[in-house]
Amino acid sequence: MYSKILIANRGEIAVRIIRACKEMGIATVAVYSQADAEALHVALADESFCIGKAEASDSYLNKERIISAALVSGAQAIHPGYGFLSENSGFAHLCRKNGIAFIGPSPENMDRLGDKERIKRLMSEAGLTVIPGSKVVNGIEEAVSEAERIGYPVMMKARSGGGGRGIRLVGGRQELESAYPAAAAEAKAAFGDGALYIEKYINPARHIEIQILADEAGNVVCLGERDCSIQRKNQKLIEEAPSPAVKPERRSEIFEMVSAAIKKIGYTGAGTLEFLYDAAGNFYFMEMNVRLQVEHPVTEALTGIDLVKWQIRISSGIPLSFTQKDIDLSGSAIECRINALSPGKVEFLHVPGGPFVRFDTYLMAGTKVSPYYDSLLGKLIIYAGKREEALRKMKAALCELVIDGVPNNIEEQIDIIGSEAFMNGTYNLNYFTEAR
Repeated sequence: MYSKILIANRGEIAVRIIRACKEMGIATVAVYSQADAEALHVALADESFCIGKAEASDSYLNKERIISAALVSGAQAIHPGYGFLSENSGFAHLCRKNGIAFIGPSPENMDRLGDKERIKRLMSEAGLTVIPGSKVVNGIEEAVSEAERIGYPVMMKARSGGGGRGIRLVGGRQELESAYPAAAAEAKAAFGDGALYIEKYINPARHIEIQILADEAGNVVCLGERDCSIQRKNQKLIEEAPSPAVKPERRSEIFEMVSAAIKKIGYTGAGTLEFLYDAAGNFYFMEMNVRLQVEHPVTEALTGIDLVKWQIRISSGIPLSFTQKDIDLSGSAIECRINALSPGKVEFLHVPGGPFVRFDTYLMAGTKVSPYYDSLLGKLIIYAGKREEALRKMKAALCELVIDGVPNNIEEQIDIIGSEAFMNGTYNLNYFTEAR
């Protein structure tokens, strides 16, 4: 087991990882930009190093400075959190070159699975149904040809990365020709890779993802599914587990197929497989995220399993201490993402409490919310024995949460939780485009 870990991230996820390390008796090292000098993760860590200016390219994306901080501090491992360098195989290779463990999949696995075109092929060979689509297209004319072969409407997607960047829904040739350069440029700016591919647009559908843990001994466990269908512009706002749409028999079937696929590709660590789930109950594999997801706490609330601690244990060679039969998916967990609508300074903060209420955040009174980074302020997570109770608990917690000084989306989350579509569990990816 590691004795010291450097956290190559910021915000709520850095705080989350530091807390897990403290509970495991592991010393922590924080890195920070000049804009984050007074951040909570810096205060909580045992050691901290400033690695650059506010811009992410000069700090949290600067591989060499992060490695230097790890070497100077004597950290044995680096946890990348999510975003930034969490899916950067070059960074994982650099960690290995310097004798530092990267808490995540091997760089070879990242190279294989980070390419969305390649992972679809691998998962199809492993027995999962994939969305009909193309290989990477070389230019607008090839994109048009593939779109016409598949049939409009189609989704144009970036080969690398995630978070809704480089994605466009197109309904015809003229729209595709207009959207292609913008999508490619957005993907290039976000991920350093402007390559795109085309997928059939499946509608109506829900966004379902399955959380797995896999150890070096070949053990794989599915920790349930998350319904992430409440999205605006491909950005998730609310997640719940389990999904109110997935029937128990389909859940068991897809878990078996996912476990078999993960074993076949030889993946190790925490990972998330994302699917579209149509009205007929069909799962279509979209992509695999080879890192910790933003929404991982909703799975932790449902199962009682700490995903961050298990990432660390698996990375250090410790096998899973539980099997699929040990996983209890009873009850209901919901997570609401609380986002800033503009920069500001937290003048007053009140966090709700009570049994099974959790707020993962980096905020405290006086925290300055910067324009340089992601708008996520925190994640409000609740658990209850029944979904009806969970809905009431979440609404009560949202009404109690106060973040003064930073415009945010708390009121919108209250409206969504109380909407008829969410209350009865019939929502899908069209939530914001259909009358509710």
